[in-house]
Amino acid sequence: MTTDYDILIIGGGVNGAGIARDAAGRGMSVLLVEAQDLASATSSASTKLIHGGLRYLEYFEFRLVREALMEREVLLGMAPHIIWPLDFVLPYFPSLRPAWMIRLGLYLYDHLGGLKKLKHSAALNLTTDSFGAPLQDRYKKGFRYADCWVQDSRLVVLNAVDAEELGAHISTRTACTGLRMVDGHWEAELRDVDTNEVLTRTAGMVVNAAGPWVHSVLAGNALTAPKTPQIRLVKGSHIIVKKVFDGEQAYILQQPDRRIVFAIPYEGDFTLIGTTDVDYTGDPAKPEISDAEKQYLCDAVNRYFKTAVDVTQIVHTYSGVRPLMDDGRGKASEVTRDYHLELELSFGAPLLSVFGGKITTYRRLAEEAVNRLVPYWARANENPASQMPWSDTVPLPGGDILDRDYDAFLKEQVERYFWLPEKTVRRYARAYGTRMDRMLEGAENLNSLGRHFGDDVYQVEIDYMIRKEWAKTVDDILWRRSKLGLHIAEGTKMQLNDYMSRLGKERLAS
Repeated sequence: MTTDYDILIIGGGVNGAGIARDAAGRGMSVLLVEAQDLASATSSASTKLIHGGLRYLEYFEFRLVREALMEREVLLGMAPHIIWPLDFVLPYFPSLRPAWMIRLGLYLYDHLGGLKKLKHSAALNLTTDSFGAPLQDRYKKGFRYADCWVQDSRLVVLNAVDAEELGAHISTRTACTGLRMVDGHWEAELRDVDTNEVLTRTAGMVVNAAGPWVHSVLAGNALTAPKTPQIRLVKGSHIIVKKVFDGEQAYILQQPDRRIVFAIPYEGDFTLIGTTDVDYTGDPAKPEISDAEKQYLCDAVNRYFKTAVDVTQIVHTYSGVRPLMDDGRGKASEVTRDYHLELELSFGAPLLSVFGGKITTYRRLAEEAVNRLVPYWARANENPASQMPWSDTVPLPGGDILDRDYDAFLKEQVERYFWLPEKTVRRYARAYGTRMDRMLEGAENLNSLGRHFGDDVYQVEIDYMIRKEWAKTVDDILWRRSKLGLHIAEGTKMQLNDYMSRLGKERLAS
């Protein structure tokens, strides 16, 4: 029997979007459904790092670190607009980890992944180096190493954009409310969250990439098996405060409990501080930072920096639930960040479930997932490209910057759009890369950008997010497609809310 799609993917986080992109690029027909917005859960609540995970070396996860370091280089080349290098400063505190251990870890970190684009680590004299200026005087020595920063939710959106342009169907605010086997293929009941309309779609294969809900998707449809892995939900929380230090460098802060906390320059005017690791048993859709977590993160900063912070200075918080593989380790911070793909064939058609993982290795995970499914794809022999991994060499939308030279690209855009405030050009360039030219096509002055909502937020951008990036609510726009929520006035938010409400009513009426 012919099915509607070759693959149904449940979950619009980074893993689901990455798998949709990879599969569509190999010629498969793909439907991705997400009950809320793209990156609405874990994938927009990370520490926003593309990194190997220096601390994982302590747990001897050398393969995971090596894979992540190699992917760091690949992703930097694929998306130089939303991913960029960052210096990390590790102040030395003798009672926590000996210097020889840190040096050994950094040596391995430099060499495990075949460092090519980023600079090697180095020891620092914090009494003379400018990186030491924000730190308390008791910190005399330290180390510097390189990793990368990512706009995490935009990474998800751009994978979905590329998947759609390759032929995939992306359906947000669409919940999979039932999944069953019928005549050797999968039949899914899908419900439109806004209208409650229910429809049925069929697929030859299913990928369960539901993140914190991966196990409940299986259990709710009687699809668990004796070998089905267990997951451990771990909450990670972050706080955002007015910037604690000047400069573009980040800091990695060792804590008395042997965890580490990052302090990262964020959105120009702020410092992002996180993360925590707390076992979680509540609704994965509604994690909230606790008072204890807020204090823990403030204390982490106050152990190191001259500028102290307290909970009254927090301007924003966010929390996410990581669906980690339950490897039996005691502390939540020690649980592996590696991923596991569970392929179940006993139901009559392939069902692949994704357990664990981290944002840095999402592309490798996606590639491996599709590799596992290709042998069961009925039309694989008609599509020789299906056997060939491809996603590491093709830029994400907007990432096709000449020679991957972002600084040269930005300079060119500032000159081209001289009539825009430079701050706005910089934001557009970082968010959309070369796609900002499509968004601004035909625009010649501020008046041609449509309605001005305030704070240099124009209708042309909002309409682009709606038309090309599945934005449907104000939160989609202010916190996932962008971080404008930190920067704009209440009046601007109110105008945006009125605009989106009117569009939403028109959409439901049509």
